[in-house]
Amino acid sequence: MTIAVIATGGKQYIVTKDTKVRVEKIDGKKGDTVTFDTVLLIADDAGKACKLGTPKIAGAVVTAKILRQGRAKKVIIGKYKNKTRYRRTQGHKQYFTEVEISNIQEKKG
Repeated sequence: MTIAVIATGGKQYIVTKDTKVRVEKIDGKKGDTVTFDTVLLIADDAGKACKLGTPKIAGAVVTAKILRQGRAKKVIIGKYKNKTRYRRTQGHKQYFTEVEISNIQEKKG
């Protein structure tokens, strides 16, 4: 089994084949295929073979299938200033895309 570290949406994710991952929103519909070309690391699960990019591995691609688009649970943000009776609350729901990793491919040669 191959393990990869990909970067998308300003975050890094550790992925393997057939895993489901929630990433920051990516344009596309359910069933579309997306490719992540910012692969930072590829290794086997035994840890014997490991390829580390500087900063990314040239030619390495991770492909995934979009499972669904959604919004995360609501987060409540609050402001408060003492002695003035000032209080404000605001909610935020972040958009996300759930993908299933279908292939981890490394450029040979």
